[in-house]
Amino acid sequence: MTDDVSTTIGNTDEQMKKAISHLEVELTKIRAGKASPQMLDGLMVDYYGSPVPISQVGNISIMDARTLTIQPWEKNMLQPIERSIIGANIGVTPQNDGVIIRLFLPPLTEERRRELVKRCQGEGEHSKVAIRNIRRDAIEQVKKLQKNGLSEDAAKDAETEIQALTDKFISAVDKHLAAKEKEIMSV
Repeated sequence: MTDDVSTTIGNTDEQMKKAISHLEVELTKIRAGKASPQMLDGLMVDYYGSPVPISQVGNISIMDARTLTIQPWEKNMLQPIERSIIGANIGVTPQNDGVIIRLFLPPLTEERRRELVKRCQGEGEHSKVAIRNIRRDAIEQVKKLQKNGLSEDAAKDAETEIQALTDKFISAVDKHLAAKEKEIMSV
């Protein structure tokens, strides 16, 4: 196998690993019954006209299994943090006491659990589409190499290897989804 083909396969592997990493991050944002500060990752707060991650305007901590607290570093940030949480529609209403914001996570109903599972499956589908797009791009690259003198057998071998990578990463997505679904559905 030529260096170009090895590089293409290596890049494909790297990109697919990134797709899986992205899925893992997105799945941690979907709560499964217990409070975790990662639920608020990606939430942006308007900080004097600039969007800033919520973790940079206050201290996020866990009070108990179903309660998060946000202690802003500046008292005037209570309102923007509260608006940001309400706007994010994460299924929690913030309680502002003038000093800290408390997020009481309600126990998950069966219906809410099913919604969360659907959301997880949607994230999984996005990851699968990304992996398939990476595969398509890699196969196009191999075909270009074939036009530039790569033998047909080497091109077929490369395509087979790319497909094997794709299958491996799609099954990894399925495993992540199954684990998250089990976590969400367990009472």
